Amino acid sequence: MYIISPHPFPEVDDFVNVSMNTYHLSLARYAKPMREAFEDYLADYKSVKAIFVGTRRTDPHGANLKFFDPTDGGWPSFMRIHPVIDWHYAEVWTFIKELDIPYCKLYDLGYTSLGGTTDTHPNPALKANSEGIFRPAYELEQDEEERLGRDSR
Repeated sequence: MYIISPHPFPEVDDFVNVSMNTYHLSLARYAKPMREAFEDYLADYKSVKAIFVGTRRTDPHGANLKFFDPTDGGWPSFMRIHPVIDWHYAEVWTFIKELDIPYCKLYDLGYTSLGGTTDTHPNPALKANSEGIFRPAYELEQDEEERLGRDSR
């Protein structure tokens, strides 16, 4: 399932398309808010009872999650599976780099958390110089700095 941002990065869409083809994925795309997208997804795929989620404890609303959690009240009902809940930001990147897993090229340009083009910027903690050059996302070490490039909601 891919929830398309109202203002998507072309690089993210390209990466999703390449991943879909590389891994032979059947991908459902929804261009709507997350709650509505999950409602539609579960209506379209009635046999789905659980969904893997990439949330970590250091993410917003992740501190009290367990490896398996039902959705919160007011959300479509399914079991959330959090396989990387106890991983830190640097561990995610170590895994990606060590296994040479492809990733969106925006991460090489200093982005560390991707939303849309109107609310996402290169992470200021990775600024390399005054000419607007940023170090890659995998050089960020502190979990709490991951979303410094995202506008508050």
